[in-house]
Amino acid sequence: MNQAKTLLLIVAMTGLLVVIGDLLGGQSGMVLALGIGLLMNGVSYFFSDKIVLASYGAQPVTQAEAPELHAIVANLAQRAGLPMPRIAIIPDDTPNAFATGRNPEHAVVAVTEGIMRILSRPELEAVIGHELGHVKHRDILISSLAAVLAQAIMFLSRMAMWVSPRDEEGRSNPIAGIAVMILGPIAAMLLQMAVSRSREYLADDYSAHLTGRPDMLASALERLESYNQQVPMRDAQPATAHMMIVNPLRGGGLMNLFSTHPPMAARVERLRHMPIEAR
Repeated sequence: MNQAKTLLLIVAMTGLLVVIGDLLGGQSGMVLALGIGLLMNGVSYFFSDKIVLASYGAQPVTQAEAPELHAIVANLAQRAGLPMPRIAIIPDDTPNAFATGRNPEHAVVAVTEGIMRILSRPELEAVIGHELGHVKHRDILISSLAAVLAQAIMFLSRMAMWVSPRDEEGRSNPIAGIAVMILGPIAAMLLQMAVSRSREYLADDYSAHLTGRPDMLASALERLESYNQQVPMRDAQPATAHMMIVNPLRGGGLMNLFSTHPPMAARVERLRHMPIEAR
């Protein structure tokens, strides 16, 4: 269901890009916006692991430096049929984790010092299982595609400041231009956030089946959410918040519409209704 939802959202973003591009500049305007989006996100896609690890001060660790963490990741990666990812630790007391890398062969799993202190081993395994789900499903690629489309839509929407849409008779339509300029970026952002939320649900499901302990992931998510609301990560940035297993930024009310993560209560409820499988 979440795979299908992701596909529908990507199709919706593509359709929105085509409509706005046609309104403002015809096919040439749409191609220009898409090209700029591809260029910007191509750099991010190929270098995302280095960029995000550096932004959080994450340090790669060897098996000798973090034997238990390496054992957990190696066991789950083998069970998932994935290459052993690199492992990094973020020097931050706020518990959180993320995975990055453009494909399974270049994957990195990063965890904070705080998450290793507050979670039990089964809970930590469930969190690592979630991150390996992102690796398995190539979510960095999918999020990059969504970002390309969103940025192309936003670029075209900004063009509405100088190029007004025209009606069938070629007359300028400033009202349509204002609507595109205001509503285009909002629609693009909402669709991009919806793609991110669908991938989070999918990674939750993957962890539940990989570890057989959806209850442990539910428990871990509740604890991580509580800690992050009390003491948000000091280096957390909106541009990378979608990568974390729980949102590291404070938010509420209308901001939930633009959240990269599903409501925590909904995630936990889904997990609590899944059967525990013996391993």
